[in-house]
Amino acid sequence: MKFELPKLPYEYNALEPHIDAKTMEVHHSKHHNGYTDKFNAAIEGKSQFDNAQAEDILRHLDNVPEEIRTAVRNNGGGYVNHKMFWTVMAPGKGGEPSGELKTAIEKSFGSFQEFKEKFSNAAKTQFGSGWAWLVINNGQLEIMTTSNQDSPLSQNKTPILCIDVWEHAYYLKYQNKRPDYVDAFWNVVNWEEVGRRFKETGSQNY
Repeated sequence: MKFELPKLPYEYNALEPHIDAKTMEVHHSKHHNGYTDKFNAAIEGKSQFDNAQAEDILRHLDNVPEEIRTAVRNNGGGYVNHKMFWTVMAPGKGGEPSGELKTAIEKSFGSFQEFKEKFSNAAKTQFGSGWAWLVINNGQLEIMTTSNQDSPLSQNKTPILCIDVWEHAYYLKYQNKRPDYVDAFWNVVNWEEVGRRFKETGSQNY
């Protein structure tokens, strides 16, 4: 297996009461694991991917052979998106960003509260399965959504924060109340990790 399911950086119950242990267990061990297995199966025997990073494969989907491109887009996206999702959450976090990231958010959106409202609205109104993202696009912060397991990387954008709004991410606890799940998400955002990603890729523009 080329790509491995990453171990969570915390226990399944660590994000309670905001995200429940059963959801985390099923989401990680079943859904993410399934995307990982199918991603590996799609690229098996394709020597051009022997030394490639998963993120780079998604950045250059046009270079993926057409017969496996859809499988790579869906399952490679599922693999990479979830790998990031687990890291931008952590127990005992939430609150607001600090430092360069806070300054950039205020510059781009007016205030942290305005950013939070716009990001939440994007997540709550994404039709069907998908994700909401904070990305760096041409050096600027931008909020966007993607359908299914599509990745901003495939649009040449660099994600630094994401929320999964597929039903499997919240239905066991919140049923059809996606807005409640989105509101709860802010209690577990790991702003240190988001800030690290921002500093690596975009802080020089602010």
